[in-house]
Amino acid sequence: MARSGPTNPFRRKPRLAEQFQPLRRQVKLPVWGDLGIRMSLALGLILLVIAIHWWDRAGLKDNFDDHISFVDVVYFTMISITTTGFGDIAPITDRARLIEAVIVTPVRVAVLFIFVGAAYDFVIKRSWEKWRMARIQEQLTDHVVVLGYGVSGAQSVGELIERGVDPRSIVVIDPIEERLEEAEKLGVNVMAADATRDETLKAVRIAEAASVLVSAGRDDTSILMVLTVRHLAPDVPISVVVRADDNELLARQAGANNVINPVRFTGLLLAGSVKGAHIADYLADLASVGGRVQLVERVVSEAECGKPISALQSGGQGLRVYRNGRAIGFWEEECQMLQPGDVVVEIVPTSPNEAG
Repeated sequence: MARSGPTNPFRRKPRLAEQFQPLRRQVKLPVWGDLGIRMSLALGLILLVIAIHWWDRAGLKDNFDDHISFVDVVYFTMISITTTGFGDIAPITDRARLIEAVIVTPVRVAVLFIFVGAAYDFVIKRSWEKWRMARIQEQLTDHVVVLGYGVSGAQSVGELIERGVDPRSIVVIDPIEERLEEAEKLGVNVMAADATRDETLKAVRIAEAASVLVSAGRDDTSILMVLTVRHLAPDVPISVVVRADDNELLARQAGANNVINPVRFTGLLLAGSVKGAHIADYLADLASVGGRVQLVERVVSEAECGKPISALQSGGQGLRVYRNGRAIGFWEEECQMLQPGDVVVEIVPTSPNEAG
């Protein structure tokens, strides 16, 4: 197998399997917003305790002057929450002691958890991320899984969103956090993990996916991903990017339905431009949803059966029919009578008022 580069970003690190890597989606909240929420929550809890202590100030005793002022209440609240406890002010009634045990103690613990970063990161945040991951997984069905968020992967995700695919139905897996941060900005689900491992693909419910796009940056890694996906999801359509001609057959043998060679495609565009200055421009137009025309693949409708490919209901220009695994050109006799189950590839204008 030809090698396409010297480094492998998906190579497993020694303790990768031991780390918790949640499936996540960007929460539209900046760091200062998260800090503000924590501070506000802590202040709100403290004010609540101050209000409770003021309301029940008759149950407190000041050993200095036997008078409980508002300042005394604020002071007693702060030393209670911080567990300092000098003893100069103390609860003396059963109700005041019950309030300290049932209300103030849980508030004290909550405030400590809010301000202690380690406790937040390793207990609350971890549990929260697991809970969010479970909620996201419940919604994953007929989704698109993108393995690798390099140049090709990023371009494909952007194009999918341009074509109207809900970002929440796209899952991106890549081991590099900087790439995932860019993907998160688009609103897609992301996971920092090794996509060649079974547990990673199971976590994103690969068997329930509508399609899988593979672009790892290396042909050998991409083909290994295809093998892993095909093992877990025998029926899911897989498209893979390979850069060496002799790896295209290997990718198909691994289970890929579509093998895309960007180097070959670039060569075709360059060669085509020699015979016509606008050929490359038109092909790029076809490939992008932002162009005037686009290629569409669909199953023929019942009303189109028996009609020629030139009479499609969409008004598009039919190019090819796929029937029983065979490609039939629009000029061939079989295309003059469409049959149920035929898959047609056509060119349609992006805007109804435009023509290609």
